[in-house]
Amino acid sequence: MYQTVIPVILSGGSGTRLWPLSQPERPKQLLPLVTDRTLLQETVIRTRGLGARAGAPIVVCNESHRFLVAEQLREIQADPKAIVLEPAGRNTAPAAAVAAELVLSGSDAGDDPILLVLPADHVILDEPGFIAAVEQGLAAATAGKLVTFGVLPDKPETGYGYIRRGGTHDGWADVAEFVEKPDRSTAESYLSSGDYFWNSGMFLFAARTYLEALSEHAPAMLPACRGAIAAASADADFLRLGQEFLECPADSIDYAVMEKTPNAAVVALEAGWSDVGSWAALQDVLEKDPDGNVLRGEVVAEGCRNCYIAATSRPVAVIGLRGCIVVETADGVLVMPRDRAQAVKDIVERLAS
Repeated sequence: MYQTVIPVILSGGSGTRLWPLSQPERPKQLLPLVTDRTLLQETVIRTRGLGARAGAPIVVCNESHRFLVAEQLREIQADPKAIVLEPAGRNTAPAAAVAAELVLSGSDAGDDPILLVLPADHVILDEPGFIAAVEQGLAAATAGKLVTFGVLPDKPETGYGYIRRGGTHDGWADVAEFVEKPDRSTAESYLSSGDYFWNSGMFLFAARTYLEALSEHAPAMLPACRGAIAAASADADFLRLGQEFLECPADSIDYAVMEKTPNAAVVALEAGWSDVGSWAALQDVLEKDPDGNVLRGEVVAEGCRNCYIAATSRPVAVIGLRGCIVVETADGVLVMPRDRAQAVKDIVERLAS
């Protein structure tokens, strides 16, 4: 008999590093950045590769995005178990706790359903590779492990946190430690050692197991989450959490649980993963012309190499650029070298001030 896996899709991000295309009212997970479908739609569709194991998804999102999320789910004929509306974002640990509580409330006593927790704004180019990694992780998750997916690095990336693996088992390894974003020389040593993965921010664990770990390592979260569910109101397709959720400490699954629990496990993931956390990262996952350019919209590029150039509301002409990002929308225009892609967040903060 198949163990049901409930996808928990976290769609609360703002995607500020993809300004001006990504805006507060329509963040990157709700945009079609790689295919004709949005990143949210691609994430939900990807979980269908689990076949008979896949349960109806739970989507957790910002209240202001509720109609966009519901419409995008309808477009792909997805019938979610719930669309949970947060009164304010509290990071990933509380969102996963709410999903775990909701799943258990509809389960038989003693059941411990498996949750597959996925950010809605990641790109995975190799779906079979992703499904194979989830299948490998199920053995560890059903044995009481809290599983994260570690991306096999192919370059000394300084923009990601890393996971060092410990003892290996059949298809998974113990987590020896989580490490913060390294400098270049440290990242090169991680790459050459073969013992480090990029931290993908995707997880697989049993609902009760996660809640027990959260109760032990971040005990202030659960009362607020349970209070928010008790005070929740059903509104058409949505479950609107009560204001008690605002009392919940904001923290990620990594910091609240994974870095503290002795039961953390890591499964290697080699599936064309990217968190598309910048325009440069988006360019890296898209098909390029012979000069290494990605051109989108009404763009004329002359003598350009290794550029991402996008136009959405008017023609854009670019001449002689090397390694640059040019993005035009009705809301703004961005021009920068590729290697300054992480600075967009600072610009957005300045524009908002």
